[in-house]
Amino acid sequence: MAAHNDTGRAGEALALDFFRQRGYTLLHTNWRFGHLEVDLIAERAGMLHFIEVKYRTESQYGPPEGAVNRKKFNNLKRAAAAYLEQHPQYRDLRFDILAIAQGLRGEPEFFLIEDVFL
Repeated sequence: MAAHNDTGRAGEALALDFFRQRGYTLLHTNWRFGHLEVDLIAERAGMLHFIEVKYRTESQYGPPEGAVNRKKFNNLKRAAAAYLEQHPQYRDLRFDILAIAQGLRGEPEFFLIEDVFL
């Protein structure tokens, strides 16, 4: 398996723990609709969250949240629309980005950007 796949799994595990500790109910991980994917779909206090997770172990490419560009965000919105068609019981939603930066020997640093619109 490629190293980036292992890195992605490590980031997902950190993200799952992060949201569980904050009282989110995780509904789906890596939810797919065609070629579109949502990293995490969670619910908290009646609000549905579509969450993009970015994890970096090196800083040479900039902060993790910088990897969420307009195209990525538009794909997230399209996937969310498809999800809502399949699950019409949800009315309130938001888009969040969880950026996780971790040096090779350091503790992970979490930066949650809530209610994102690009």
